[in-house]
Amino acid sequence: MVARDFALSGAPSEPRPDPTQVLLIEDDDGDAFLVEEFLREVEANVDMRRVRSLAEAKAGIAGTSCVLLDLGLPDTHELDGLRWLQEHVPEVAVVVLTGLADEHLGGEAVRIGAQDYLVKGQVDGQLLNRVIRYAIERVRADEIQRQLREAQIYAEENARLERGLLPSPLVNDPALKVTARYSPGGQRMLLGGDFYDVVESKDGVVHAVVGDVCGHGPDEAALGVSMRVAWRTMMLAARAGSEALTTLDQVFAHERYRPSLFTTLCMLSIDRSRTAARIYLAGHPPPLLITANGVRPLETPRRTPVGVGDGTVWPSEQVELGESWTVMMYTDGLIEGRVGGGGERLDVHGLVVLVESALASGAPGVGPGERNERLLDEVIGRARELNGGDLDDDLAVVALGHNSRDSG
Repeated sequence: MVARDFALSGAPSEPRPDPTQVLLIEDDDGDAFLVEEFLREVEANVDMRRVRSLAEAKAGIAGTSCVLLDLGLPDTHELDGLRWLQEHVPEVAVVVLTGLADEHLGGEAVRIGAQDYLVKGQVDGQLLNRVIRYAIERVRADEIQRQLREAQIYAEENARLERGLLPSPLVNDPALKVTARYSPGGQRMLLGGDFYDVVESKDGVVHAVVGDVCGHGPDEAALGVSMRVAWRTMMLAARAGSEALTTLDQVFAHERYRPSLFTTLCMLSIDRSRTAARIYLAGHPPPLLITANGVRPLETPRRTPVGVGDGTVWPSEQVELGESWTVMMYTDGLIEGRVGGGGERLDVHGLVVLVESALASGAPGVGPGERNERLLDEVIGRARELNGGDLDDDLAVVALGHNSRDSG
C-alpha cells in the first residue's frame, strides 16, 4: 500500500510522508481482505497490521495512530473493546466497523468516544481512506482543545493563587512606600509557596511579613495563602507579635497536608515614629537595612521555622532604623542562586554586595517609591545574571521605604 513515486523526468519527486500506522482488529478473513484491498486500490499511505482479537491488539497497539475495530470479536461484547481502547490508549483514533444487523451500535460508539463508524458492505477505498485521515485529525483537534482547556484552568488557578499570595498592602502612611516583586523559580508559571503582606494597624504600627512554605506547587501555594490570610487577620485584630506567630503555627499545623512541611518567616513591626522596629525570624534569612550609612543585615535571634518545635516561643529584637531608610525583606530564592559556574551561593553577604553595587550605580537610591522600584529590579536582575539564568527557587521581595521629609 506504500508506493514510491517518481516524476516523468526521471528525477525523484518530493518524498511521501511516513505512512499512517493502522491496526485492523478483525477476526473475519474475508472482511479483513476487503479492507486491505480497498486501501491498496486507492494507494492509501498507510501501514496496516491485522490482529484477530482484542487480546492480540493489546500486545501490538504501540505506535498505532488509528484502529479499525470490528464489534463482533470473539473476546469482546458489543462496545467493550471500544471502552478498553478509550481507557488505555485514548490518544489513538478509533473507527468502528459494524454489520448491517448492528448498525445502531455504530452511532452509540460515536456517542461514547469513537471518532466514526462504517457499515460493512457500504464502504469503498476512498471513503475508508478519508475516514481514517479525518479520525486521526479529530483526535488531534480534541487533544488541542483539551490542552487549551487545561491551560485556561491553569491560568484561572494561577490568578486565584496570585490574588491570595500577592495582596495589596494596607498602608495609610504617605511617608511609607511599599515595593514588591514575586517570581516563580525555574520558569514555572504556577506560583509557589512564597508569600508576603504589609498592613498598618489602627494604632499606626506597620506590620510586614515575608514567608516561604517549603516545596513547590498548588498545595504549597494554598498553604501560603492560608498563612498570609491568617497573618493579616491577626494584624487587623491587633494581635501582633508572639501571639500572632503562635496562632500561625497552629493554623499551619492543621492546614499542612504532610507533617514534614514547614514555613520560614520574617516579620517586622515598625513603630509609629518609623524610627524603630521589632523583628522576628523563624528559620528565615535576615532583612537588609539600607540607609545613607550603608547596607547591613538586621540580625536577630532566630528560632526554628513555623511548624517545627515549640510553637509558643518566638524570640525577637528591637532594632533602630533611623529617619530615612529602606528595609528589604526577601525569601531565600533570591540568595540561593549560584555565583558563576561553581557551587558557591550568593548568600546574604553577596546580596549586600549586590545592593551596594546597585546603589553605587547612581539610578537607584535610598528611599521610597520609584527609586526602590529600580533598586529591586536591578538587584534581582544581577542575581539572575550571576546564576546564569532564571533562579531555581521562587522568590518574593518587599522593600519598605521611609523618608522623614514625606512625613506629616
